[in-house]
Amino acid sequence: MIITTTHYVQGKEIEDYLGIVSGEAIMGANIFRDILATITDVIGGRSGQFEGKFAEAKDVAIQVLTERAQKLGADAVIGVSLDFEAVRGEMLTCIATGTAVKLKS
Repeated sequence: MIITTTHYVQGKEIEDYLGIVSGEAIMGANIFRDILATITDVIGGRSGQFEGKFAEAKDVAIQVLTERAQKLGADAVIGVSLDFEAVRGEMLTCIATGTAVKLKS
């Protein structure tokens, strides 16, 4: 399965557009991680804990997107975009959206 942010797959022709697919991930935040992130923000630097949560949410959202595209018989998902949002400081959401396509052999 090819997952790409571009609107085409280089060297391949799109045979059919199967529809929009999405994958969602909602990750809980831990209070101790919040405290450590706040300290990091105050003294400067990067928050490895939050960066890890963002990466995990992205991976889960793309995995769900891939599974849904496979159920449609897709060979690729094009035009993928990622949207992140923090909900009330307690939850992190990531939504991956793209167009499932069938490629010519």
